[in-house]
Amino acid sequence: MSEEFILIPGRTSRQGCGISEGKFTDGYQEETQVLQVAKADMERLGLNQGDRVRVTSETGEIEVVITPAKGDELPPGILFIAYGDLSSRLMGADTHGSGMPTSKGLDVTLEKLNS
Repeated sequence: MSEEFILIPGRTSRQGCGISEGKFTDGYQEETQVLQVAKADMERLGLNQGDRVRVTSETGEIEVVITPAKGDELPPGILFIAYGDLSSRLMGADTHGSGMPTSKGLDVTLEKLNS
């Protein structure tokens, strides 16, 4: 069963520090390949840290490992992933003349994958 969410990709401070070391370092790759989920949503859906989920947008889909968001950083219904290869697969190509695809507030579905 899939659930609807809003995905907010963005930069993290760890990602920003790691970029000077390169996008192919373990730290940078780890930061861009984990989806943060509100603790309330994880509990409601029976998800645990390290579970794999499928996230699907209008333009693509990814399979990604999840982790609970720290504290109350994310309200229920909102997902976060750091900009990178995975987040880019969920964005459309239309830049609306800005040169940057729409990357905030993407409507997505999340589905737990069988372990």
